[in-house]
Amino acid sequence: MMSKESLPLLGATEIRRLAEELGIRPTKTLGQNFVIDGNTIRRIVAAAKVDPSETVLEVGPGLGSLTLGIMDAAAKVVAVEIDPPLAKRLPQTMAEFRPGREDDLTVILSDAMKVTELPGEPTSLVANLPYNVAVPVVLHLLEHFPSIRNGLVMVQDEVADRMAATPGNKIYGVPSVKGAWYGTMRKAGVIGMNVFWPAPKIHSGLVGFTRDKDRSDAPDRREVFAIIDAAFAQRRKTLRAALSGWAGSGARAEQILVAAGIDPKERGEKLDIEQYIDIARAAQAVPAQAPSSEA
Repeated sequence: MMSKESLPLLGATEIRRLAEELGIRPTKTLGQNFVIDGNTIRRIVAAAKVDPSETVLEVGPGLGSLTLGIMDAAAKVVAVEIDPPLAKRLPQTMAEFRPGREDDLTVILSDAMKVTELPGEPTSLVANLPYNVAVPVVLHLLEHFPSIRNGLVMVQDEVADRMAATPGNKIYGVPSVKGAWYGTMRKAGVIGMNVFWPAPKIHSGLVGFTRDKDRSDAPDRREVFAIIDAAFAQRRKTLRAALSGWAGSGARAEQILVAAGIDPKERGEKLDIEQYIDIARAAQAVPAQAPSSEA
């Protein structure tokens, strides 16, 4: 019996053969860049720290290079693929390269941003995400699938830095704070360009995450996220000014901030997620005012 380390993975030759068979070329529209290096696959799966008992959710499996690596580490894989030919071919690829594991793979033809139900309860998310939708996809999946406790995603390196940024960092922003609502995000490595086909023009970054925050006693997530959006809409403004539209007036925004123990002259990029939650909580106790023209 072959060890997991010696099981075949898809290289450049296999990836191009499969693509030619399907008559497809990777498209920028779907953000398709297929991993063609087995060592990179093993590195990603190792960094994800997948438990052998886990059901892993993979988004955008493409031709299946990462899927095979995940399957070697997990009990089951649920793969969500938006491209019909790729979704149709994936079970066959699993049968060819991992005979006997076909029943452990479930392929769902769908846009990941529209998925709100999945078979079983995935406990981990491991994915090579299209650069243009990476953050919305991660936030959507964490919102709708509380069973996901941990995972690792590969995204544009710059986006990876933003997702893992901490307050006060110049790249700290909406992805950083909203991600922190669910748990801890960490930068887990950088992936070069030549391990993909086609090769992107920028490096990729790995972001690991752990859902380690209990928000059951927090204000409604949508209200907290509305405050975050308002605070970062105009980064140079003080929080008093930035939140005036959300609060109904600058005066009420100041009242809320003071009640939350936050300096109204502070800026949004200095606050962590707990302070945004404090603002939402304080707002519940500060009466709404009549509309004002005050900034």
